[in-house]
Amino acid sequence: MEHIARIGMDTSKHLFQLHGVDAEENVVLRRQLRRTQMVSFFQKLSPTLVGIEACGGSHHWARLLQSFGHQVKLIPPQYVKPYVKRNKNDAADAAAVCEAMSRPTMRFVPVKTPNNQAVLMLLGMRERLLRNRTQLSNAIRGYATEFGLTVAKGISRLDHLFERIAADSSLPALARELFTLHAQEYRDLQMRIAEVDDKLDDWRHENEMIRRLIKVPGIGPIGAALIVMKTPDPQGFKSGRDFAAWIGLTPKDHSSGGKRRLGGITHAGDEALRSVLVSGATNVVRHARLGRGQISPWLMALIKRKPAMLAAVALANKMARIAWKLLVSGEAYSGYSASRLAVQAG
Repeated sequence: MEHIARIGMDTSKHLFQLHGVDAEENVVLRRQLRRTQMVSFFQKLSPTLVGIEACGGSHHWARLLQSFGHQVKLIPPQYVKPYVKRNKNDAADAAAVCEAMSRPTMRFVPVKTPNNQAVLMLLGMRERLLRNRTQLSNAIRGYATEFGLTVAKGISRLDHLFERIAADSSLPALARELFTLHAQEYRDLQMRIAEVDDKLDDWRHENEMIRRLIKVPGIGPIGAALIVMKTPDPQGFKSGRDFAAWIGLTPKDHSSGGKRRLGGITHAGDEALRSVLVSGATNVVRHARLGRGQISPWLMALIKRKPAMLAAVALANKMARIAWKLLVSGEAYSGYSASRLAVQAG
């Protein structure tokens, strides 16, 4: 076999499409392999550069190929798409990956360790349990309303609703039985969420970087954990603005002919990370509007001239810049140094 300079690989559950070129960019490999064949092929192949789309299972295959001596580059799918020529199929996708990874300005995704993926799995499990709890609590409230039983908003109010249901003798026996089942399911969910939170607390206490990030107003334990686990090498960003843009917290640019037009935020990057930062910023803005806590003059001026949601997004952008500065500098956050850190973060 001719020397292969790099290989683009399109992955699936069972079939793997390979597209390889030599140093002169001549195509020397086009092959479709099954899972067992693919492992055997790369074990025998001389160490080379392999590109894979960053998708489900890609980190596992990257670690496996690295154990065979190959260098693996993971590419975000949205950066591969522009290189797909005409019809989309496995061969075209593999060729696009091979082409995209050769670009000098291409951005890559760091390969996650098994421990990192386990923590991300824990965070994902917590998010799913919270969604299930919200869905269940809304269903319980809806059913109770049909019998004239209502309570104020908030998860903490459900226990009071269960007490009222238990004390209401006018409810049909079937309804009481079903409400009991719903209450048990709700308590089981609460117990599972508490167990997950305990595991996250144990992990957070061992991570010094998270302990520094949670001191930033608006960045709670979950936000700090997501920043640490989902952020690639912070040194790869030139400034805090680049980091905020990677999260999707900067305006869309529609400029042309020297005329600048900025729209809403791009919503690029990781949705969960962006959502947590905006949610934390919204909470800070709400407390600031009520005059609670220590409020920066910058935020108060912003709240006076902008709607609450715009102020929250702007604050989330600033939080992301401060977080990036803390990640790259190793400094500890304090209220006194916050404005200085934000300025240095760009």
